[in-house]
Amino acid sequence: MVRFDCTMCGRCCHGLRLPLSLAEAVGWLRDGHEVQLFCEAIPWPSEPSDDNLPAMHKRRRSFEAMSGSLPIRVIVTLMASFDGPCPNLLPDKRCGIYDRRPATCRIYPAEVNPFIALDPRAKLCPPEAWEGETPIIADDGRWANADLASTIVCSRDADAYDAALKPQLCAMLGCATAALSNEGMVIHSPSREALLAALNATLGGDGDGSPGDDRSWQLVTNRQPTYDALVEIGASHVAPAGMAIAGLDYLGYFATDLV
Repeated sequence: MVRFDCTMCGRCCHGLRLPLSLAEAVGWLRDGHEVQLFCEAIPWPSEPSDDNLPAMHKRRRSFEAMSGSLPIRVIVTLMASFDGPCPNLLPDKRCGIYDRRPATCRIYPAEVNPFIALDPRAKLCPPEAWEGETPIIADDGRWANADLASTIVCSRDADAYDAALKPQLCAMLGCATAALSNEGMVIHSPSREALLAALNATLGGDGDGSPGDDRSWQLVTNRQPTYDALVEIGASHVAPAGMAIAGLDYLGYFATDLV
C-alpha cells in the first residue's frame, strides 16, 4: 500500500508544462495565460495487434497522418507552460482556481498513463507527504480512492475524444511539424487570440466539417541516424535549424550529432 497526503508545499505548482484538454485550454487562455502545442509523431506503417496494449494506448490518443510516403500517427498535447509559480498559485500556496483546476492537477501525484507506475522518488513532493495516513494505492495495486480512479478514466477518455478534433485544430493553425516520438517535441506557440479562436471553432463545430487537411507532416530530428532513415523511407524531414516557420521550437531529448 502507498499512502499520500498533500503538504501544500507548492513544489508541483512551479516550473511546469501542464497538459490540458481542449476545453481546459479555452479556460486557461480566457484567464489570460499562454498555451503551446507540443507535437510528436510515431511512424505507423501498419496497424499493431489489439493485444499490443501500449500501442493501442498511443493509437487512442493520436490521429493518423502522412509524412511524405510514411504513415504516421501524431500526438498533439496542449500545454500550459510557465517558469516559476503557476499563475493561479496564491501566496499561501492554495490554488486560486481549485474548483476548476485541470484534471492533471486533480490526479497528481497519480499517473494517467496506465503503463507508468507511481514512483514517489520521481515526484516533487517532500518525503513527509508519503508518510501520511491516506491510501493512494491499495494492496492489490489499484487506486485506493474511487474519485481519483474515476478522474483518471475521465481524463483518458477526454484525451481520446480530443484526439479526433486535433487534426482540424492543427489545420486551422497551420500546424504540421512534429518531432519523432521518444526523441523530442516540436513546440508550436500561436498567439493567444489565434489559438482561442481555433479552439472555439473546433469545439463549437464551426469548421468546414472536415477532420483537417491532407498536408504532409514534416518530421524533425537532430540525430543523424534518424535523419538518414527518414530520407531513405521517403518521409518529409528537416533538421531543427531548418525549421523556417516563426513560432516553432525544437525540444530535443538528445545532444545533436547531425553533420
